[in-house]
Amino acid sequence: MKTPSFFQTQNNKKISLPIFFPDATRAVLKTLDSIDIKNTQTPGILVNTLHLKLELGSRILKKFKGVRNFMNWDGGVISDSGGFQVLSLVKSKGGQGKVTDEGVMFISNKSKKILLTPEKSIIFQHSIRPDMYVVLDDFTPPHATYEEAQKTIERTIQWAKRSKAEFMKLIKSRAHTHRPYLLAVVQGGDYLDLRIECAKRLSKIGFDGLGFGGWPIDSQGKFNYDVAKAIADNTPKNYFLYGLGVGKPDEIVGCAKMGYNIFDCVLPTRDARHKRLYVYNANNISDINVFGPSFYSYYVPDKEKHYQDNSPISLACDCHLCKNFSKAYLAHLFRIKDTTAMRLATIHNLRFYSILMEKLQKNSKQ
Repeated sequence: MKTPSFFQTQNNKKISLPIFFPDATRAVLKTLDSIDIKNTQTPGILVNTLHLKLELGSRILKKFKGVRNFMNWDGGVISDSGGFQVLSLVKSKGGQGKVTDEGVMFISNKSKKILLTPEKSIIFQHSIRPDMYVVLDDFTPPHATYEEAQKTIERTIQWAKRSKAEFMKLIKSRAHTHRPYLLAVVQGGDYLDLRIECAKRLSKIGFDGLGFGGWPIDSQGKFNYDVAKAIADNTPKNYFLYGLGVGKPDEIVGCAKMGYNIFDCVLPTRDARHKRLYVYNANNISDINVFGPSFYSYYVPDKEKHYQDNSPISLACDCHLCKNFSKAYLAHLFRIKDTTAMRLATIHNLRFYSILMEKLQKNSKQ
């Protein structure tokens, strides 16, 4: 069995692995348009099924024949199932609703009762027309007991079966040059035996890939590489390995070493809007070593020491910001709270991540 070397899109593009798709939750990356995203050499985006269902609906997506045409985007698209949002909407403190074997019942922000089932999630994703569908899973809450975690993997597996059945029924009704991918999500919390059991049972059902689901941070506040490895070691070699919500640049490198080849996270775009830029500790792009210790740093643009600095944010970056504007100008934009500051910072952080993936792709071919 060969490990996947590329990600095939529905518009006949082959994207080299590993890849990072930023979270365009509501079919937009805040402050950017689709041309901005493309210019950062970002190959794809992740959209959120639940948010698009609640805030856009299937009628418009069907009219435009999918989210790609709707937002004028020609890159890859993955549609998240909305499973992670269950934690905040239902399972978190003060959440309203409940999770049953049928699905997730919750109260929308319009005080309307919504039932999200595995089938409904897949049906709505079908209107998005992504390159990869993600099945609805039952998120194992942080600090879950062993018995609670067991219940979440049983429900996750049953929902995965139902999701696959609905997926297979729907794709037969539409002509595809390449069948879209279907990804299942591994739950089980910090209990390695449950993670292993979940991964093996999902693999028997048959999917195109498995994802690291649930909360990836351990009780000490560090990324849980033990769980990541348990999943990787028990996933078929010809599957995609997806680090859902992963993450920090060093975490991506660590997971890529284990075989993970798809990543998404809100960090680069959210951090950019909150004055945290990522910069490589190198003098040019060629000298970047993502496997070295402390290969990057955080840059805070509006510190007083930058007010008169005419140098670029980073010498090891070729983004729109670094090629055209100084540290002093970006500091000025943030000080006056102009939205251009957030746009330029977001462009920079996305290019940082696309360079990271280029380095990892080059290493995987050696």
